[in-house]
Amino acid sequence: MTPGDASRRPGRLGVGVIGAGRVGAVLGAALRAAGHAVIGVSAVSAASLERAENLLPGVPVLEPPEIIERAELVLLAVPDDALPGLVEGLARLGSWQAGQLVVHTSGRYGIGVLGPARAAGAIPLAIHPVMTFTGMSLDLGRLPDSMFGVTAPSAVLPIAQALVVEMGAEPVVIEEGSRPLYHAALAHASNHLVTIAAQSAQLLADLGVEHPDRMLGPLMKASLENALASGEGALTGPVARGDAGTVVAHREALGGHDAPDTRQAYLGMARATAERALGRGVLSPAQGEAILAALADPPGTGGPGQATDTRPGPPS
Repeated sequence: MTPGDASRRPGRLGVGVIGAGRVGAVLGAALRAAGHAVIGVSAVSAASLERAENLLPGVPVLEPPEIIERAELVLLAVPDDALPGLVEGLARLGSWQAGQLVVHTSGRYGIGVLGPARAAGAIPLAIHPVMTFTGMSLDLGRLPDSMFGVTAPSAVLPIAQALVVEMGAEPVVIEEGSRPLYHAALAHASNHLVTIAAQSAQLLADLGVEHPDRMLGPLMKASLENALASGEGALTGPVARGDAGTVVAHREALGGHDAPDTRQAYLGMARATAERALGRGVLSPAQGEAILAALADPPGTGGPGQATDTRPGPPS
């Protein structure tokens, strides 16, 4: 391993970035801003090469084995499905080094996926940034408002936490076995919010609304802020009020519109909302039954809104 630059402050590391996607380039730049030296970056596509040039100017573009040879800390910022094969392939090449920090940014995985590197004596860390990335410099200003899900062996957990703090963010420890559920929660909140916004905007655009974003923006922002501040106490709308007639009107309108994915999403989310409102006592049993019936397709249609009666039947 090449010795660190003597001009760096004590404790600073030579960092190699494998994957100059939106996440890798930004986190590499954040570590560089914290005083670490980025000694190399891997980039293949035109977009990743451009990101590397913009966010990591002067950093040489190298192949992964050469980066690992030079780096004291290797940052793996590749898609989830590519991560196991990358780690294993580099292990077969004998690339990993004892005492080297190997850090990945996947939300799905903990440190188990880094087993082949760990077997070679590398130190495994998982730090997942809980934010969306544009791959531009503005992301650096958003890091201080974000959290990272951190997983590491107990002896080196402080190292993972320190790296996150150095980037200006807040580390939150996630147990190894909890990583898939943790990531599912984040994906449900973030990715599905984008889908809901896109579906609603498409419905409005189909009706001739010229600026759906301007109509939805204040509503969705206020709803999100209220939900984060007050939880389900912020719930409003026809389901929470028990307005079964309005729900029927929504279902019929969506059924007559050429947007089956939106109809399916609306009915599924409305049913989940009704069941949670029932559980919290927001809806009375009679109101809940009426709402769930309103969300069900007529018998025999087998549509996505078909209600399932899970109440126990009479004794046989």
